[in-house]
Amino acid sequence: MTQPETLTETQLEELIGKRLKQHRLGQNLNQTELAKRAGLARRTITSVENGNGCTLGTLIRLVRALNIEHTFEELMKPLPLSPNAIRQAQILAEPTRKYASKPRKKPPETGDWVWGDEKP
Repeated sequence: MTQPETLTETQLEELIGKRLKQHRLGQNLNQTELAKRAGLARRTITSVENGNGCTLGTLIRLVRALNIEHTFEELMKPLPLSPNAIRQAQILAEPTRKYASKPRKKPPETGDWVWGDEKP
């Protein structure tokens, strides 16, 4: 059998349709029963099983109705972070530098307080 990577889009649609049909038959369901479970028209089930394609929403409904959500596990795994995303997270985690204020001048130390125009 040809590897999925080398199949055309049409061939993949046919393969997925056949697999969904195998799961349906394995669960002893007819198209009408599957259509009710999935909330779809029977004609839609026929179309998908014949490899005519469907929307992503229709595929999700069929997969859920057949209880084979595990087939999406690889797509649902969290993606590893890119080196750029890791660095951005590190930058955000670093404390922000606060600029130091200028040192304050201490007033001259004098024993007695004087007005400024008085001489000690």
